[in-house]
Amino acid sequence: MTETEKQERRELKEDTARMLGEIDLSRYSRALEGTDERLLAYARLVIGNPDDHNIWELLGLKRFFYLLDRYQWKRGRVKKFFDIYESLKFNGQDGRQSYKLTPIQCFQFANIFGFARPDGLRLIRDAYFFVPRKFSKTTSAASLAVYDLLFGDSNSQAYVGANSYEQAKLCFDEIRNIMRDLDPGETTFRINRERISFKSGGRDSYARCLTANARTQDGLNASLVIMDEYAQARNSKGKNGADLKNVLTSSMGARKEPLTVVITTASEVIDGPFRHELEGVKKVLLGEAENDTVFASLFEPDVDDAEDDPHTWAKVQPHMGVTVQPDYYEKEWARAQLSAENMVTFRTKLLNVFCINEEKRWFTVEKAHELLNKDFDINKVRGVPTAVAFDLSVHDDFSCVSYVMYNNRTATYYCHTDYYIPEWTLKHHENRQLYGIWVDQGHLKVCKGEKIDVRMIANDIVAHSRHLPIIIISYDAYKAQDLVNILATFGRSVLHPYPQTNGNFNLPVESFEMMAYNDPPKIWMNDNPINAYCLENCVLMEDNLGNKKPHKYGSDMGSGTDYGANKIDGTITMLMGLGSLYKYER
Repeated sequence: MTETEKQERRELKEDTARMLGEIDLSRYSRALEGTDERLLAYARLVIGNPDDHNIWELLGLKRFFYLLDRYQWKRGRVKKFFDIYESLKFNGQDGRQSYKLTPIQCFQFANIFGFARPDGLRLIRDAYFFVPRKFSKTTSAASLAVYDLLFGDSNSQAYVGANSYEQAKLCFDEIRNIMRDLDPGETTFRINRERISFKSGGRDSYARCLTANARTQDGLNASLVIMDEYAQARNSKGKNGADLKNVLTSSMGARKEPLTVVITTASEVIDGPFRHELEGVKKVLLGEAENDTVFASLFEPDVDDAEDDPHTWAKVQPHMGVTVQPDYYEKEWARAQLSAENMVTFRTKLLNVFCINEEKRWFTVEKAHELLNKDFDINKVRGVPTAVAFDLSVHDDFSCVSYVMYNNRTATYYCHTDYYIPEWTLKHHENRQLYGIWVDQGHLKVCKGEKIDVRMIANDIVAHSRHLPIIIISYDAYKAQDLVNILATFGRSVLHPYPQTNGNFNLPVESFEMMAYNDPPKIWMNDNPINAYCLENCVLMEDNLGNKKPHKYGSDMGSGTDYGANKIDGTITMLMGLGSLYKYER
């Protein structure tokens, strides 16, 4: 996030706090103290102490009053859920016991159940609980499933899904224990390992546990979908959390009041499906997108919050002193100082911030995004000598072409990279969810058919050559011959293979790093998130001569054993172009 963006966020929070402070709470007495005094207490707490609450919490409260002005308020439904929740028994340190809802929990559940459309049906259809570890996510999810099982449609189907069997079972076992408390002799319910259903009594409802690898047959008719720890879902090969969620939510079409609930903490999966959903949800809270059927409760630090500050810890963990011991964060912060892995755990699970073990990465996520230049448009550049470099995948992934140029006036390098993917690959690749988003946003070009269209790439290079004198074209010789043959019209003296050795990459690697950390940077990339994605996936490897070259984060020290679907190709071609410019004899 740039300093300008940070300042915009600060100003937005100040404006939101001021607007909340001007609200006459007595206008909403029926929905607040008329429903439950804890709702009024929560509103007063946030309005009276905005510095103790993050911007998303303030925007969530502002949205609550906005919805109260537009829709019916069904306080009876809210009271009923509160009563049911507080009658259930959950696991705790002192055994199974009932708990009173906290003010923040009252606010969360009231949003889900309180608002109604003009036809009387529940307004909220998607709920997001983005909260840190130890917030009571499991009890929240379990209570919703039990409520749907007992009081939903007569044929309700509640599903608890997760990426792993162990994660899904944590929540589902809580549901099973609750039902055993309600029916110790199992005279009414049939309680199995992965399914709970009625034995008789006119209800055909059930709750079921599913995982990303579960075989989900046709005929699903979900009324409630709970995705637990969805932030861990990856754009990975085969069945995954995103696929499971899509299968379940797509089965809800016949339901009058479907509800999808995502309950999760941040993770190291910085480009997974939830991260993109979260950005969309934030746009709703910001008023940049309109969707009154979405509720979001998001807890993360504000832009100026220090991660070692107890004030920050209390801001992101609203249950400090309730479900979390007051000294827990202090102890975990001390543990985080022992290793990079511990620090990542502290940041993701307790601060609720997406991050990776950046000590292993060449560039941090934030720094990679800082190098994206929104003002750089290659189509507006004229007459600047340019080096081109390409790397082709042919069929199995995306291909890329980088255009690298030097501005003599500002002594600055600019790198523009185009990305291409075959239509077939887009549909079948393990990263298809992420790639699909990039295609929709115009960042990834689609070639028709099953393989890369080298003529399409050649035409783009020729088109750029009409306003940019191309002085050298470098390429990874592997799989490049077809495109090289087409580009031979530029002249063989312009085309040069670029050996993929550490020695050939060391100079551009060291130069790129030096220029990137200059203030301001002396090298920029076009504003394409794939550029940042590739750069943040790089880890530098040295040979025995000290020469450096980027490798994929997740590859076994350059052995070629790949443990992930991370891509760095855009960074490789950019460095090839930069290295070619350095070696070019003018």
